[in-house]
Amino acid sequence: MTLAPTLRTSLIFLAIALAGLMVADISITAVNPWRDLGRFFLGMVTPDFFSYQGLATALLRTVAFAFVGVSLGATFGFLLALAFRWRAVRMGCAFVRAIHELFWALIFLQFFGFHPLTGVLAIAIPYTGIFAKVYSEMLDETDPEPGRTLPPATGAWLTFLYTRVPQCWQQLCSYTAYRLECGLRSSAILGFVGLPTLGFYLEASFSQGLYSEAGAMLILFYVLIATIPLWLRRPLLPAYIVAAPFFLGDGFPIVWGNVTRFFTSDIVPAPLRHGEGMDGLLVWLADVAVSDALPGLWHTLVLTQVALVLSGIIALVCFPLISKHFAGPVRRTGGHVMLVILRSTPEYVLAYILLQLWGPSMLPAIVALALHNGGIIAHLVGRQSSTLQLRPDAPRGFGRYSYELVPRLYRSFLALLFYRWEIIMRETAILGILGIYTLGFYVDSAIQNIQFDRALLLIVFTALLNLVIDKLSRTIRARLALQTLPTC
Repeated sequence: MTLAPTLRTSLIFLAIALAGLMVADISITAVNPWRDLGRFFLGMVTPDFFSYQGLATALLRTVAFAFVGVSLGATFGFLLALAFRWRAVRMGCAFVRAIHELFWALIFLQFFGFHPLTGVLAIAIPYTGIFAKVYSEMLDETDPEPGRTLPPATGAWLTFLYTRVPQCWQQLCSYTAYRLECGLRSSAILGFVGLPTLGFYLEASFSQGLYSEAGAMLILFYVLIATIPLWLRRPLLPAYIVAAPFFLGDGFPIVWGNVTRFFTSDIVPAPLRHGEGMDGLLVWLADVAVSDALPGLWHTLVLTQVALVLSGIIALVCFPLISKHFAGPVRRTGGHVMLVILRSTPEYVLAYILLQLWGPSMLPAIVALALHNGGIIAHLVGRQSSTLQLRPDAPRGFGRYSYELVPRLYRSFLALLFYRWEIIMRETAILGILGIYTLGFYVDSAIQNIQFDRALLLIVFTALLNLVIDKLSRTIRARLALQTLPTC
């Protein structure tokens, strides 16, 4: 089996990333970035767990939003998975999952305000689309033969429940548990738009220079993620799901008149509201495209491609840290801890921290995206490498890495990297809310200027871009015969 097509594809993406790096703004504008970085790390090693009384409440609400949102997403996603063969269902699920949770939160904030429903729906809607796609793929891979052994009078629904679901039950449970981990990260960053989760208090601590408080919050969040196998027990799940809605908080009451006005007036394009007709609408569309969409699209693509390749480089460098072929138990434990920190820290949180330390540019976003996604891929590739058997006379050190393991793992590595491509694009777009000139920057600016019609159109542009990248990624994976690994 030749690696020429995969290597050629890799070199093309590397060249694109290098070209993007030449035009990207990667300057450090902070007056003394190393001093600030040192203060941050000092705060991490001297965490103050007792200075903030609401820390436990913030963590509890973070978990509650994740449980409610993921539970709703899994329930409706499973139902939609049964109808996923219909084109309308597939397109609808693809569209809703292409819009990041923060964008959904920004939409719902305009008419639900800081009500818990805003956070729950912001997680549940995109996760419904994700669950529907992955669940349908798992169900499609089951063997239909057991269904033919049932009596002829057995209904289609009972046949499905008793023959297809049991075959992939463990996969369904494993993926749902992984998605809960993602839901915890999504729930945490919802605090950056004002909801009472961990991100809200983390932002407050950083803005005041309280790095020990911020360090305590991050450490507790890492512990929460790392101990999921300990507290996420199947017998306890019903109790968690029932209790979670009671810990979301009260929030402000919903003004249903705002909901009606948003859908009947606010998101209607301004020229149509003002009776300017199609001519005015075309002028308005051209202005949005030239002023906002095209600049945001350009910066989003540049940042994405650089972060994608850097993620791959980090993964290739770091996966030996947890591979049994390179390290003993002690070193692998240290490697696992490092990768847990990288993959557990949401890109948005990491980018926010680096922006405070380095100043506004693309560099904090690139590093944040690369560290997080590189950590995820390194974890999966390293775990897979430990399952490989090497011959007794296999070389050691760099020879083992370059001649034995990387050639055997490279196709799986590329599959994971291309699978993360669309996810990196989604994250790149929302990092604009932090002030980086991606599509999210223009969405947030439009909302700040109460131009909800403009903001919604830009969100649609973002979703369409994600769909294009997802389609391109699947096409490349198919042409290279790369196995898709959706659980990454």
